[in-house]
Amino acid sequence: MEKYDIIIIGAGPGGLTAGLYAGRQGTRTLILDKGITGGSGLMVPSMENYPGYDLIAGMSLIAKMKAQTEKNAEIHEMEGVETIDRVDNGFVLTTPKTSYFAKSIILATGTSHKKLNVPGEDHFTGLGVSYCATCDGLLFKDKDILIIGGGNSSLQEAIFLDNIGCNVTVVHRRNEFRGEKYLQNKLKEKGIPVIWDSVVEEIKGKQMVESVILSNNKNGSVHELEVQGVFIAIGDIPSSDLAKELGVNVNKYNQIITDKTQKTNVDNVYAIGDVTGGVKQWVVACGEGAIAASYAYQDLEQTKKKE
Repeated sequence: MEKYDIIIIGAGPGGLTAGLYAGRQGTRTLILDKGITGGSGLMVPSMENYPGYDLIAGMSLIAKMKAQTEKNAEIHEMEGVETIDRVDNGFVLTTPKTSYFAKSIILATGTSHKKLNVPGEDHFTGLGVSYCATCDGLLFKDKDILIIGGGNSSLQEAIFLDNIGCNVTVVHRRNEFRGEKYLQNKLKEKGIPVIWDSVVEEIKGKQMVESVILSNNKNGSVHELEVQGVFIAIGDIPSSDLAKELGVNVNKYNQIITDKTQKTNVDNVYAIGDVTGGVKQWVVACGEGAIAASYAYQDLEQTKKKE
């Protein structure tokens, strides 16, 4: 069994930053991810609020961060953690490939996409229903599509899809957006139409998506709208199952509870990024990654002195 000082679960922006900081402090560090490096960060079409860049795509920034982190920590992609067991002086993490020992763990497990849970959604996933504009957007160039949601993600995706030539309409269940003002202003500048106070009741079609049934929350009216694509961006579910099995405390939203040093209630277990709730911004996850790695290192050093 290979032994590490710190194992980070999740190779998104926060996990990569934690790996960078942990490795540079001389610890043997491993990052494990069930997918490829970047996580949901790969889906961000463009950012204008990441320090140092006027404009950069998530995929580009991830590539830079990965190359930098790999100089200081190991990254194992497509190797998710199935179980974590507490043992003397640390933890045993089991993956489909093998087991690892870690003195400390940083949970950077992120979130998964929320679903509408309406008829047709599962059936047409990959056949007109998507949760990733950057992954699937080009398939819908010159086609009529809907974006469902009212937060930053939905507005970003609407702008991106409009930029690549899709005919975009946004559907939101409320009468105002939750997304940042600069994104709302861009949406207005581009003239992207919005259907307010409405929800999708059903996604219909034969072999591919052909229409959706929309209902109005205020007047109860129902109508069918012809579209070729539906992009769903209505929020996320914290990926905190591993944490809960380990005895880590979560709040009523299943977000991991940490203190200001990113420590959880379980000794030598830290959590960062979207799985902890708070402000879901790339720069925040990176900051929390740096904090967690720094305190994990300090705590390991304190343990050595006691020994």
